[in-house]
Amino acid sequence: MSQSDSRRDAPVRRATMVVGATVRTLGAWPSGWRHPDAHRDPAGDPRVLRSLALTAESAGLHFLYFGDWLATGPEFELTDPYLLARIEPLAAISYLSAVTERIGLIATVTSAHSEPYSTARASASIDLLSGGRAGLSLSSGAEPRSAANFGRTNVHPDEDRIEAAGEFIEILRGLWDSWDDDAFVADAATGRLIDHEGVRQLGYVGRHFSSAGPLNVARPPQGHPIVSVVGSAPGARALAARQADISFLAPNSLAEAIDVYRATKEQARYLGRDPAHFLLITPILPIVAETREEAWKIYDDLVGLVPVETAAGVDAGVALPANRTIRRLAGVLGVSLNGVIIDEAVPATIAARFSPLGAELVALVNSRSGRTIGGYRPVTYRHLLVAHAVAAPVLVGSGIDVADYLESWFLASATDGFTVLSAYLGGQFEAFTALVIPELKRRGVFPENYAGATLRENLGLPRPANTLRSAAFGSERSPLLRKR
Repeated sequence: MSQSDSRRDAPVRRATMVVGATVRTLGAWPSGWRHPDAHRDPAGDPRVLRSLALTAESAGLHFLYFGDWLATGPEFELTDPYLLARIEPLAAISYLSAVTERIGLIATVTSAHSEPYSTARASASIDLLSGGRAGLSLSSGAEPRSAANFGRTNVHPDEDRIEAAGEFIEILRGLWDSWDDDAFVADAATGRLIDHEGVRQLGYVGRHFSSAGPLNVARPPQGHPIVSVVGSAPGARALAARQADISFLAPNSLAEAIDVYRATKEQARYLGRDPAHFLLITPILPIVAETREEAWKIYDDLVGLVPVETAAGVDAGVALPANRTIRRLAGVLGVSLNGVIIDEAVPATIAARFSPLGAELVALVNSRSGRTIGGYRPVTYRHLLVAHAVAAPVLVGSGIDVADYLESWFLASATDGFTVLSAYLGGQFEAFTALVIPELKRRGVFPENYAGATLRENLGLPRPANTLRSAAFGSERSPLLRKR
């Protein structure tokens, strides 16, 4: 292999990792709101959001990320309670921009149900109000109930939605660039407020979106607020590599993460981008305490809060999801569970007959709780069922344990950083910031202080030049002009 090939195969790693937080006010753990320390009333979200933001900023986290879902329903009560009711993301980051000073604020916008002009206007405004700390996460939207809330009866194919999302981003950046940074000359002597050559129409006509421009907000402090894309599907990954500053990806293992990281960075390089200016961020759900044993106890408590079938055919009192029944567990384990009580320890003789997937569940329970088949802390059927039902990147341990995990992924060039989901808002987020972040700083893999005033500066991303400054809009020379 040549030296140049070797460099391509091994992406240059950042000096320090990025760590942000994904905000779910009712917790990222199913029924985590039942924990005695948990926030559980959306009416109190403003107070909780303010406390969370100040705690995150004090720890030096890079950003708060607000996901979104444009529909709701009572079934989320047991699976995703944070989806039941939540503050609209742009409103949330606008509110938090007034109570914070350094932390970045990223809001999700769905391209299928939003207009680029209004999104560009709102995000540019928040970037101005926050001093350059705004970001957008673009969702292409593929959920029928969300579409129905906007009077639409169909969901477009993935290819069309990804293409539309790409146009959406192009228009955002074109509108943000419709003003030069120095367009407002404010020459009181001559009465000349603006440089007329510093403001341009956009004239974008695409297959999915159009916008005339210019934007009626000055160019944002960051030039362009940060743009991120969520998703591991090929189309989402390609869109992110082509047009996003951040890609939020959720690989299933370290080996997969390393492969995806290299492939996605190389894809960005092939598209003419500097891979160092395109970040891959991985979600984690840490359950952390002073000691590993204390963290195991918190995890056990959370497992006990998840409603599941306690015995075959016994009414749980609530309408359980299908993956929380003993019958489903039996199918996964590949053994009969007739007569089993959910909190019974799993006998070694039964575990020996588990399917390969069942053996993987046993290993997963062990990694999360320290429980073993036949041990003094035995694996129970409940632990196996919850491990199967809760598909989340759970990491349980002391602050050192969690720091070890994050550092190992970062040093292996499997990710540029992490976004932290909290099982419940309350003690768990505070524990992460108090126990893990200082340990990462001590090891030199997380920055001691914010690098600058803007989100771009703190992420190590350059401020983009105005791509339209020399463009002749309304002509074929316009780099963003599209024809239907």
